[in-house]
Amino acid sequence: MIEAGYVQTMARYNAWQNRQLMAVLKEVPEDVLREDRGAFFGSILQTLNHLLWGDTLWMSRFEPRVAAPEPGSDHLNFTPTYAVWSAERFRLDGAIRMWADTVRTLDLTGDLTWYSGTLKRDLKRPRALCVAQLFNHQTHHRGQVHAMMTAAGLTAPVSDLIFMSEDE
Repeated sequence: MIEAGYVQTMARYNAWQNRQLMAVLKEVPEDVLREDRGAFFGSILQTLNHLLWGDTLWMSRFEPRVAAPEPGSDHLNFTPTYAVWSAERFRLDGAIRMWADTVRTLDLTGDLTWYSGTLKRDLKRPRALCVAQLFNHQTHHRGQVHAMMTAAGLTAPVSDLIFMSEDE
């Protein structure tokens, strides 16, 4: 389904996208980031929190050095402020990059089993599919953030994978 090079490219893409978002959003007042914009998760910050929470959860399943979010934690308020979100996002993106740089295609074979708090039962899916889900989920929700930024009159960063430089 996927191979190690895909994982490494998508980890670079994730970090590049988040760095671009941080460069724009650090100048935006907190109340603008918290304003309900009618998106699925409400505000820009709540959507970013959901994404950070989801990435943390998935990475805890792939990389034992990443701690899972506390059971029952509020994914929309995973971090209390943009500043805390930014620091945690930077930290997790580094962990994703380090993990991706060590992944071998063989590591993507077999199944992953975990308890789904959403479905309240154990699940078992191909590991490669779960890794693809991590990156697909990121892209999906960053697209929502991009739309909210545009609607708020902010300059949304370029998001096309083909425009990522080799240096990212």
